[in-house]
Amino acid sequence: MTSSLLEKPLTAHELPAHLPMLEWITDTARVLRLSQDFAWFSPILKRDLAGKTGDVVVRPRSEEEIKQVVSACAAAQIPITIRGTGTGNYGQSTPLFGGVILDLSGYNAFCWVRGQVGRAQAGIRLSEFDAQARPQNVELRWLPSTFRSATLGGLFGGGFGGAGSINYGPLAAPGNVLAVRVMTVEAEPQIVELRGAEAMLLHHTYGTNGIVLELEVALSPCVAWSECVAQFESFDQALEFSSKLTKAPGLIKKEISFLAAPIPTYMSPIMNLFNEKQHAVLMVVAPQSMEGVEDLVKTFDGTLCYKKTAEEVQASNRTLLEYTWNHTTLHALKVDKGFTYIQSGFTPSKHVEQVKALEKELGGEVLMHLEFLRTKEGDFNCSGLQLVRYSTEERLNEIMAIYRAHGVQINNPHVYIVEDGKQNNLDPAVVKMKERFDPMGLLNPGKLRSWASREVRN
Repeated sequence: MTSSLLEKPLTAHELPAHLPMLEWITDTARVLRLSQDFAWFSPILKRDLAGKTGDVVVRPRSEEEIKQVVSACAAAQIPITIRGTGTGNYGQSTPLFGGVILDLSGYNAFCWVRGQVGRAQAGIRLSEFDAQARPQNVELRWLPSTFRSATLGGLFGGGFGGAGSINYGPLAAPGNVLAVRVMTVEAEPQIVELRGAEAMLLHHTYGTNGIVLELEVALSPCVAWSECVAQFESFDQALEFSSKLTKAPGLIKKEISFLAAPIPTYMSPIMNLFNEKQHAVLMVVAPQSMEGVEDLVKTFDGTLCYKKTAEEVQASNRTLLEYTWNHTTLHALKVDKGFTYIQSGFTPSKHVEQVKALEKELGGEVLMHLEFLRTKEGDFNCSGLQLVRYSTEERLNEIMAIYRAHGVQINNPHVYIVEDGKQNNLDPAVVKMKERFDPMGLLNPGKLRSWASREVRN
């Protein structure tokens, strides 16, 4: 930085002229679009984040270009909000105080695969990572329903896991993410490699406490996954089948998604196979397990009504994965804009009983959508992405309170503060990490309450 710049700090709008070799977006409409994600799933977030936008967007394509932007922002005290491809749901990439949107979707190189470990730059799309890994007979351990467009860094910064979590737990389970390469926000940015538990202190913090450049992740052996759907007349039978299949050690699966009636009628690949009273279980399983799955479906009085081989799935370019997790919410909203959703975490030893009790109390107003998985501790469980027929904010909060009264954890998707959502009890080490990597508090300001309210240190 020159002395003249230090005397009169740049504004965000002046950065394109200061760094003209970079790709900048300054058109107001495009900047507004790139300041948003899928927070509109929530009527509360849609209201609370209305009009929030960055000043400019930059798309660096190398570490050196990222460093130039960060250095200029640090020197001028300009806020930075990191963005992947904007597939999040909580306003993670919506800046509250303007500044620069640091779009890392162009920083997307695949680095390497060594055995069952892979490494790539943060902006790589998950589908591209998988495409690069599969010729080496490995694949990503988990795929969110947004895998075609979501980035590896975006999943780490604001995601959970997705298909595959039934085997390896969520992203947060030890051994899934092995290392991250991080840049500090300073006038002279530094690069640091974090491994293991220390790396996970940047997970699901919305890019508030460090700029993740690369990720090193554990992979799994490649499988030619088949897809199928089971149909049930009974809610309880469909639920118990899903729980039984989750625990079946000899049946290899990647995804089990339970959709209570009438949700299956909102999902285009299967909607004509269901009436409004029938329940569905969507599954992705290894081909050698298909026969065993079909036998298990019959024991719970269900019918396997849809079946595709991996080759058929690839030829159709349509996968059931894009009708699970929060894509279920998206497809339901296409049919009825009156829906919103909640996110819930059940108790492993009581999840079936909890689901039945809540269905009895709220069925019809809250439509049960469950994703079966293993917790980060290794227990078999399910996580809910229930559809809610929205009436008022007060009633939505009452519904979440009812869930809590049944011992179910709510990961509130209607808030944009890190501590109010999934990180209910924030580890103080997360704030320590921000002190280390973002000492001026320029990263996504306003999203980390513990930073704003920390004690002033002498």
